[in-house]
Amino acid sequence: MSVLVFDIETVPDVASGHRLYGLEGRGDADVAKAMFHLRGQETGNEVLRLHLQRVVATFAVSRSGDTFKVWSLGDIDADEKEILQRFVDATDRHTPTLVSWNGNGFELCVIHYRSLLPGISAPRYWATGEEDPSCKWNNCLSRHHGRHTDVMDVLAAYNPRANAPLDHIAILIGVPGKMGRYGSKVWEHYLQGDIGGILDDCEADVLNTYLVYLRFELIRGRTGEQACAAELDLMRESLRQEARPHLEAFVNAWRSAQQD
Repeated sequence: MSVLVFDIETVPDVASGHRLYGLEGRGDADVAKAMFHLRGQETGNEVLRLHLQRVVATFAVSRSGDTFKVWSLGDIDADEKEILQRFVDATDRHTPTLVSWNGNGFELCVIHYRSLLPGISAPRYWATGEEDPSCKWNNCLSRHHGRHTDVMDVLAAYNPRANAPLDHIAILIGVPGKMGRYGSKVWEHYLQGDIGGILDDCEADVLNTYLVYLRFELIRGRTGEQACAAELDLMRESLRQEARPHLEAFVNAWRSAQQD
C-alpha cells in the first residue's frame, strides 16, 4: 500500500484581499494587516478564513514498497497553481492513502478552495462512487473512510474540543516537534523573503506527522513493534542520506529526544 503524508504552509491571499475589501493601491503588508484586523473584529482572533489563505509550500512523505521519500511539491520559485497541481497529480496518479494532522479541518479545506481559483481537475481525488463503485466506501472526502486518515481527528474521536497540537504530541512521544521554528510566523518570514526557511519548516512538520502516524499504526495494531522499529531505522537512514543540514538537525534532535 502507498502512503502519502502531507502538510502545507499558507500566507494571506493579498490579491483576493484587494478584490474583496477594496484595498487597491496598498502594499502586500498593509493589505494583510487590514485582512487580519477585519477578521479580528469579526471573530476575536486574526486567523483568516481558509479560502483567503494562499498555499506557498507543500511537503509530503511518500512511503511505498521499500522506499521512503520526503519531497517538496514545488520548488522555492513555484506558484500556488503548480504546488496544487503536483498534489492532485500525486493523489490521482498513485491513489495513495493520504495521512495528515488536522487535514479535515485545515489542509484539505484550503486545497479544495484554492483549487477553484485556477480550476485544477482531480477526478480520482473527488470520486465518491458514481463512476467507480470502489470509491463509494473508500474515498478521500468522508472522514470515516480509509483513503484519508486525519490522525488528529481520529485520536480526538472527531470531537473538536479534544484536538491537540502536532508539536505537543510529537514531543510527548519523543520526536523533535517544531524545534523552536516558525509556527504562526510564516507570514512574517514570507515578507522577509525567507521561502527556504518556510519550506524547511513545512518539511519538519510532515516528518513529525509521519512519526506520530507510525505510533498510531502501532497502537491500533496495524504494525508490530519490530516492524515499527525497522520503519524508524529506514526513515533515519533515508534522512541521513539526504545530507541536508536541516534534516541532519532533525535526526540529531530526534536522537536527543529519545535519550531524554
